[in-house]
Amino acid sequence: MATLERKNYPALGNISAPYVHAVKHGDTLYVSGLTAFGSAAQGAGMAAQAEEIFRQMTIVAQAEGTDAASLIKVTIFITSFAEIAALREVLFRHYGDHLPASSLVEVSRLFSPDLQVEIEGIFAL
Repeated sequence: MATLERKNYPALGNISAPYVHAVKHGDTLYVSGLTAFGSAAQGAGMAAQAEEIFRQMTIVAQAEGTDAASLIKVTIFITSFAEIAALREVLFRHYGDHLPASSLVEVSRLFSPDLQVEIEGIFAL
């Protein structure tokens, strides 16, 4: 049985809640939901927040010796479909030719009222 490795990435900041940035199980990395909280994009539109989230995903991927091409599944939580076209542009740009499996869920709110999107991911390592 593969062991679990709970991981935090200093470049993503300290966590003050009961979770870790990611959990590695065998050759799979499960990344917690990432947001633009605490960044310059926090109060910005959905596209800017998604750009910040993918910046964070890149940090995680690089720390694990991989890149966006190994992202196999994302779950995206949004607070409104009003900016979905702009979000899709960001997603297509970051995925390139490596589209992951995906779920998109509209929620009434995220943990901070100025957040519009949260993305969690699964990487094949």
